[in-house]
Amino acid sequence: MGKKIIVVGASSGIGKAIAELELKNGSEVVLIARREKELKAIVSQWNAKGKSKPAFAVPFDVTNFSQAEKTFEKAVKELGGLDEIYFASGLMPEVSPNEYNTAKDISMLNVNTLGAVAILNPAATFFTKQKSGKIIGISSIAGERGRKGNPVYNTSKAALNTYLEALRNRLSESNIQVTTIKPGFVKTEMTKGLPLPEKGLLKAISAEEAAEKIVKAVAQGKQETFVPGIWALVGLIIRNIPSFIFKKLSI
Repeated sequence: MGKKIIVVGASSGIGKAIAELELKNGSEVVLIARREKELKAIVSQWNAKGKSKPAFAVPFDVTNFSQAEKTFEKAVKELGGLDEIYFASGLMPEVSPNEYNTAKDISMLNVNTLGAVAILNPAATFFTKQKSGKIIGISSIAGERGRKGNPVYNTSKAALNTYLEALRNRLSESNIQVTTIKPGFVKTEMTKGLPLPEKGLLKAISAEEAAEKIVKAVAQGKQETFVPGIWALVGLIIRNIPSFIFKKLSI
């Protein structure tokens, strides 16, 4: 019997790839995203494959915090229950080296961090009552340190990491799994135009490859995982570089 899954941020990138992989695996999936046209196109494609209609579209902007709980409840009602929820929404606008743009910074915090809190809080409440469930947050290697390139993107992901860790600790007694996913370079719309490496150990992978690794890690009960695994070593190195050296590095 397939699982009942919500994927937030499912209109493109890693979120879309996760939703489609889970649908391929026989799960029922509610796809949540801001872009209604793209969302409905994905759902229509999957529901046209057979008599059953396993995919559901729920258009929603994660920064509409006051409606997050109602949107979560609507998604659960569509599925008739819930086993797992993925939060894959993300925003990373281009920030030039000498740019300090508060509007961009607030938008990143609203989507990457507060959007997660707004919809995962009701998920935590639901799973606590159910005494089971899985919460998965798609973070980033960028959350490991405060890098020069995009200060508030790093901040938003570091905050998401801490929030997910706190949820994991709080929900552990209720048989609820909370998994933090920290991807490295992944080819998505968000990273389009960036000089991603095409070769070597740190080469960029496709969203589909990332989704396969993420779903596998969740099934294995991982609390935290880097995607691909080589980024765990990168994260360890980055975290242990002394600050007086780190601030001189262009990473």
